[in-house]
Formats: sequence, structure tokens, C-alpha cells
Amino acid sequence: MVVYGATGHTGRFVVAELHRRGIATVLSGRNAARLAELAVQWPDAAVRPAAADDPGSLDRALHGAAAVINCAGPFAVTAGPVVEAALRAGIPYVDVAAEIEANAAMFADYAEAARKAAVPVVPAMAFYGGLGDLLVTAAMGEWMAGEMADIAYGLTSWRPTAGTRVAGRVSHERRAGRRVRFADGALRYHDDEVSERDWLFPEPLGRRRVVSEFTMADVVTIPSHLAVSEVRTHMAVEAARDLAAQETPVPEAVDEQGRSDQMFVVDVRVRAGGVERRATAHGQDIYAITAPLAVEAVHRMMAGRTRTAGVASAGAMFDAEDFLRSLAPQLSVDLPH
Repeated sequence: MVVYGATGHTGRFVVAELHRRGIATVLSGRNAARLAELAVQWPDAAVRPAAADDPGSLDRALHGAAAVINCAGPFAVTAGPVVEAALRAGIPYVDVAAEIEANAAMFADYAEAARKAAVPVVPAMAFYGGLGDLLVTAAMGEWMAGEMADIAYGLTSWRPTAGTRVAGRVSHERRAGRRVRFADGALRYHDDEVSERDWLFPEPLGRRRVVSEFTMADVVTIPSHLAVSEVRTHMAVEAARDLAAQETPVPEAVDEQGRSDQMFVVDVRVRAGGVERRATAHGQDIYAITAPLAVEAVHRMMAGRTRTAGVASAGAMFDAEDFLRSLAPQLSVDLPH
């Protein structure tokens, strides 16, 4: 298994999760010196430096691998070259992109090539994009369509990594500072004022103030396979302020797994025909939880436990309820079925 961007904050969690599961790992990325330093911690791992703008080096990095997990942002730069290398190698591709535009481009630009190659490709297989999509899919159940999907992110804090900040700047520039929403069946860019509302999260958070329409990658992943007219995501005000403040420090480890003290509750509500269903997930550290999400995805791909080929979101590719429950104890879920 190749981890591209292995030396980054999320990449290190992914490498540790692969090691925990006993899966042979190839450390890859742009910085050979940092890869060598990481390899000291994981002496059984192979090291294959590769640059996103060097197709030959990417081909060498993926040679003989079973799959690739791309953790190297900004994904506007890396996703295309790495997925193209995966398609040339004929191996599954997963990334952890939270960038709305990069995820939209993956579906738009690579769906046909991935389908023809019969290679599964899952973008946004992470806390943002993948987890919300799995929860909404599980909540929808047998419903074929719905009017609304709301995903509220209750984060006790958000200490963004350097990679998160860079990716955010890239996305901001790509949409010229405009905001984005999914409404009336399409992505729509707008300049509406930011608004807040109260959201009653399950315990331990309870009632919290959230920024309405703090739009994340869920507006790409969910509509890619579910007929929902409107998808809205909301963010706890405390976390939004942390992200906006340039002085907010990077995450600091508080346990032996390297997790920060950040706790999260993701609360999903879907509506169809006047009926509402709810699904929630609880855990610690949004970056750390991305690792079992991504690794479980490639594990199922390699085992043939997929529902389609080509580019697909987590909810379309996997049995959403089974997938979510398999992540215990790292993730606790409350599902309607």
C-alpha cells in the first residue's frame, strides 16, 4: 500500500493505521529527506520519493502496489497526477481531500477513465466528505430521494494543520472568495452574508451555536449518488473561529496515538416526504479519524467489497451502515436502522 504524502499530519496517522493492521506500506511523497526520517520510525516500510509533476516517479512509486492513499494537499495540485498514475497501474485510489473544487473535478474529469479501467476511485475518503456521505447514506436507507440533508459539525475546537490552511487558500482563490452551496440540485456560488443558528447536538455537546452553510466537501460527495435537492453543512462557531484565526496553533498530541484533545460530533438529519431521520457519529480528532476511514476503504476495495467501479463517493462504493459500524471503537455511531 502506497501512502502519498506520508510525512504530513494526516499521512502519519494513515501510516500508523496501516501498520496497526499489519499492511505492508510504501512511504511516498515529494520530500526524500522527510521520508527517510519517517522511515526510521517504520523500518519495515519501503521509501519511494515521487513528485506530483513527475509522472515517471509516480509510476515507480506505485509499481507493484495494491492501492494508493493520497494524503498530499493541496489536492488541486496532487489529485489529478496521482489518480492518473493509479489508473496506469490499475490499482484503487483513495484521497482525503476536503477541497470542494478538487473533489468536483475528480468526478467530472476521471469518471469515464476510471470506469473503463474498472478501477475504484474514492475521493474525500476522510472526515469531511466521506464521513458525512456515509452517515447521510445510512440515514436515507431505502429512500430513493429526499428534500434535504443537513450535516452539522460539532467540534470542540479546530487547530488546523499547515496543509489545511494551504488547501483553504487554494479553494478560496479558485472560487474568487465566493461561498458555495448545493441547492436545487446543483452547486451554486454566492456572496450571501454569513449567518448563525442554534443546533441541538446529542450529548456531550448539547445546544451549540453554528455557522450556517459552512460548506464542506459533502456538497460534492452526497449529490454524486443520492437524489437530494439541498445539502447544507454547518460548523460549530468555536471551530470556525479557530480556523479563521491565523494565530491558532497546530494540533498538539495528548495521547499515545498522537491525537489532539479535540472531540467531535457529526449530526446528520435527512428529510423526505415530511419524515426526518437522524444519524450521528462521535469521536476524537478529525485528522486521526481520517486514517481508519481511508484504510478501511482500501481494505474493502482490495477484498472486492465494493458496489461499483470508477469514481464514486464512500456511500456509493460501500455498504454505509456496515462500514460505519466497522470503525468502532475509533468511531461511535447512532444510526436509525
